[in-house]
Amino acid sequence: MSEAALPPADSAVCARVRLHPGSLERVRAWASHIAEHREDALRTLAAEGVTIESVFLDSGSEGDFLVYYMRAASHEKARQVATQSTEAIDRYHQAFKRETWAEVKRLEALVDLRR
Repeated sequence: MSEAALPPADSAVCARVRLHPGSLERVRAWASHIAEHREDALRTLAAEGVTIESVFLDSGSEGDFLVYYMRAASHEKARQVATQSTEAIDRYHQAFKRETWAEVKRLEALVDLRR
């Protein structure tokens, strides 16, 4: 991603992730795993400078999608730290993405209010 394409500091990004057909069982297992290892996940998010990460499931006639929302002090730092992490929770998440994500489309931010 070029410098011009990077989101501003302390900003939110949202993406729609098309899942491979038949991935819902794996998606639900991933969500359960993250919930069971919540403290590990929160620790790695802190190391990445991520303050919010939320994931929603959108299923319909077009297929199954994850809607990913993230707010970070620096999205570039978050990406670098996550890519280089050796934490078990991060390795699990990277494997999940490789196995289930078919396509990622960043959504256009129209309003981002925070107090």
